[in-house]
Amino acid sequence: MVLTQFLLAGIVSLGNIAVHAVIMVPLVATVDRALRWRHQLPQVWLAGVMIATVSVLMMAHAVEVTLWAATYALFDVAPPGADDLYFAFVNYTTLGYGDVLPVEGRRLFGPITAMNGVLLFGWSTAAIFEVLTRAMQQRSEANDK
Repeated sequence: MVLTQFLLAGIVSLGNIAVHAVIMVPLVATVDRALRWRHQLPQVWLAGVMIATVSVLMMAHAVEVTLWAATYALFDVAPPGADDLYFAFVNYTTLGYGDVLPVEGRRLFGPITAMNGVLLFGWSTAAIFEVLTRAMQQRSEANDK
């Protein structure tokens, strides 16, 4: 049973990594192009780029949580009557209220969901930091000219 949980949760984790990669590649390319545009109000432009970047990443995370919720529903991870989406969010964000516990024989789904969320939040944080770094570099280069 433990091996089955690892296998199923690993497949969902890989699916979420794929979702994140599919979102991240065009996001980074678009941000890179957007930061090269010349504009009158660079601070406002950067704020707009950051808002768009973080919004897209939040949507990606919402899709990933939804994949976990669908998995929870498919494999009866949460007890009867529990909200699978809520339970997936609590696990993915490592919030850990503890008000909903997985059923016996499915307990590894929660920690694996949390591990997946932490890794993907870290990846998103790195992308946000990269956007800010590139913006600062381009500002510095523009000031040097």
